[in-house]
Amino acid sequence: MWRYLKRLLIGKPLKTTDEGGQALTKFKALALLSSDALSSVAYGTEQITTVLITLSAAALMYQLWVVALVLVLLFAITLSYQQIIHAYPSGGGAYVVATTNWGQPAGLVAGGSLLVDYMLTVAVSVTSGTDAITSAIPALVHHQVGISIIIVLFIMALNLRGMRESASFLTLPVYFFIVMMLAMIGWGMFKIATGQVIYHASAPVGAPVTGMTVLLFFRAFSSGSSSLTGVEAISNAVPNFHKPKSHNASATLAIMAGILAVFLSGVTFLSYYLGIVPKFDNTVLSQIGTAVFGHGMLYYLLQLSTALILAVAANTGFSAFPILAYNLAKDKFLPHAYLDRGDRLGYSNGIISLAVGAIVLIIIFHGQTSLLIPLYAVGVFVPFTLSQSGMIRHWFRVREGLWPLKAFINFIGAFISLALVVFLFMLHFGNVWPYLIVMPGLYYLFYRIHLHYKNVAHQLRVSEDSQSVNHHYDGATVIVLVSNVTQVTARAIDYARSVGDYVIAMHVSFDENPRKEHKTAQKFKAEFPDVRFVDIHSSYRSIITPTLRFCDVIAKRAAERNFTTTVLVPQFVPRRPWQNILHNQTALRLRTALNTRENIIVSTYSYHLKQ
Repeated sequence: MWRYLKRLLIGKPLKTTDEGGQALTKFKALALLSSDALSSVAYGTEQITTVLITLSAAALMYQLWVVALVLVLLFAITLSYQQIIHAYPSGGGAYVVATTNWGQPAGLVAGGSLLVDYMLTVAVSVTSGTDAITSAIPALVHHQVGISIIIVLFIMALNLRGMRESASFLTLPVYFFIVMMLAMIGWGMFKIATGQVIYHASAPVGAPVTGMTVLLFFRAFSSGSSSLTGVEAISNAVPNFHKPKSHNASATLAIMAGILAVFLSGVTFLSYYLGIVPKFDNTVLSQIGTAVFGHGMLYYLLQLSTALILAVAANTGFSAFPILAYNLAKDKFLPHAYLDRGDRLGYSNGIISLAVGAIVLIIIFHGQTSLLIPLYAVGVFVPFTLSQSGMIRHWFRVREGLWPLKAFINFIGAFISLALVVFLFMLHFGNVWPYLIVMPGLYYLFYRIHLHYKNVAHQLRVSEDSQSVNHHYDGATVIVLVSNVTQVTARAIDYARSVGDYVIAMHVSFDENPRKEHKTAQKFKAEFPDVRFVDIHSSYRSIITPTLRFCDVIAKRAAERNFTTTVLVPQFVPRRPWQNILHNQTALRLRTALNTRENIIVSTYSYHLKQ
């Protein structure tokens, strides 16, 4: 039943040779990987104006200069990540760059930051989309957590079906948002140029504002820089592109950055020119839409497109998280399960892990994640700083082409990113302090996983003197676990005789009537007179403990004779999988317990039922 349900939700398995068919074109990659960055336009300018209005309405003039600085940072980050795409085409982005140029500890900080940030990306994007839904349908306001979880599960299922299908689905909301934003900005500029909109700015550009400080300016800048989250996703997902992968990824990043720059500058200019003031119950983008379109059909289409892109912006995390987890697992800092591809050639374990992490965040914060935006930004700008400073070291090492210019661009990006991290901790410490707890915890987890894999590799490695530790046994002892005398028992005993020099049948009884247990022994002896039968009575109705004690004793005696000890666990296999629930799982529990014994080999004899 599960198999059919899985096929319905995820689709038929794809051959490994079909991987090329799942690769992304620039058109679909823009939809799949840019939704997070583009959706931030819905709250980027608002974050800036919310900080500036705490001083005065006149201070809103500085939103133009704040956005100008954000655009400088966007330009530097875009050029830097384009360089990363060509220099490190295997994906992994900041993690690979920081590891290569600053060493493994810095790489783990970058990788761990991004893993958490992608979970925050999903949580913040989904709950923002849910807010838009509940604003339109107030009756659902008390079901925000449930709606958010359903959206996460839907996007997870979409990604489990493969990149091509998720990209096809996301094409409509992303390009719908792009069209509506271009229409709003274009029509707004036209109305300004033709005098249909009156200048309502609270202060002219360059006018002195009493009380304005550098600290307030950079607080607005640090808040507005949340608009740049998601820019790094394309560099993490380079392996998902059509060939030539690096060229297509670089071009997609340039297109996304260009669209983001137009949207940020256009929305911010309209916000300033129209004298928009942030309100609790009406977003800045909504107020601009009202001023440009009125309350007609176009306004509601703009609101619909905003709600849709906020809801699907979570997909950027689902695209980049599995590739990053793959790179960490390849370096043995995450479980190897993240290296496995699913039926649809996606890294299913990474997709599922991301969904679970995001759902946990949504539940913990009751679907209200607005206070996590500063923490969300820290998770991005720490890797930004490490990757761009790492690229400076890269250019000084390889010295290719116009490397001094490239290194200078990286220096600008690294400097502004580092300043942002410092300001985020200084000005928003109450919201970002969990980073100082989460990162050491993640780093310790990476260390423990890596140490385990190193120890396993050391113990499994075949060395030159391995012959000196090889054992040559003189025989084999086989213990067959017997519940009663059946066809399964008979076949298991025959098999044990074929592979063992000494066969013992062991039975655990806990019936209060000794005559019934004697009947089992008598019946066994009648069938197998030459096989030793041991009956152990358990007063506490436990099978596991008596079995372990007996097998330990036999294994010790066998070792003294230089014999191996194998415990054969008979079991029958029902014809239909669902019939397993009708039987106890004693064989499974016995195998699990026996696997803890170093000197015992555990084997299973399966008898397949025909009806």
